[in-house]
Amino acid sequence: MTPTPQNPGLANWLLIATLGVTWGGAFMLVSLSLEGFGPWTVAAGRTLLGGLVLWVIGAALGQGLNTIPSRRGWGFAIVVGLGAIALPFSLLSWGQQFIPSAFAGVAMGAVPLLVLPLVAIFSPDEGIGPRRIIGLLLGFAGLAILLGKEAFTPSGDALEGAGRLACLGAAACYACGSVTTRHSPAMPPLAFATACLLIATVALVPVAVLFEGVPRTFPAGPTTALILAALLPTAAATVIRVRVITTAGSLFMSLTSYQVPIWSVIFGVVLLKEDLPPQLFVALALILLGIGVSQSRAIAKVFNGLGKRG
Repeated sequence: MTPTPQNPGLANWLLIATLGVTWGGAFMLVSLSLEGFGPWTVAAGRTLLGGLVLWVIGAALGQGLNTIPSRRGWGFAIVVGLGAIALPFSLLSWGQQFIPSAFAGVAMGAVPLLVLPLVAIFSPDEGIGPRRIIGLLLGFAGLAILLGKEAFTPSGDALEGAGRLACLGAAACYACGSVTTRHSPAMPPLAFATACLLIATVALVPVAVLFEGVPRTFPAGPTTALILAALLPTAAATVIRVRVITTAGSLFMSLTSYQVPIWSVIFGVVLLKEDLPPQLFVALALILLGIGVSQSRAIAKVFNGLGKRG
């Protein structure tokens, strides 16, 4: 059965679960990368290495850049590469200098709520009703509980307000990018993801060189973390993201935003020996409830399908 926003299918459920884990680990990898490189270099390095790897893999699998079908396809790749990768990377890199890091998590958790009006206007076929709205609000409430009041505690920096707006702007970029990707011409996901990352690289590398120069040393730990960040939460995740959005829709894809902070906390506790937040399980319950409410019909179809196979 062909996946749709009303029936995403088991494969897409597994893919967004994979994205939640992958992007949750990205915070840790980026943090380790920043021990040896500046924020602009890390952002540019992720898109450069990720784009080159996908370019090679795509060419080997017959999904190279030559399979992008038209100028219209390239136009969508340019818009998504600049507006949904390069611009939000830049806004987050700049904004997080002046605000509590937890607020960036809240801003990213707002992506599903920002997607709602865009889908209502540009993708009505995805379907929006009270069930989905209530589910998304429950998920956002769980995220706010997880990150706590620290996310809204003033930092005292003169540019704090601008920093918060920058992070919200990044969330808006991701929301717009999802809806734009949904309406892109049919093309191999690998080719589209490659084009988007390479276009983002063209924008980010000059900025990184201008502000931070060309790296002169490549310490082992940060370099390894940067390579992993480029391969997993950048390259592989971009391909998965394109596939999920084009088959199951922007709203379904946006559910990943609620998983990422949970996995980020879990990785921090397990691998970095950070303290376990006491509110984690309450937040997790609300987030799972929100996903369950917003996608109750799709979940029922998945279980019905599994039952028939059994």
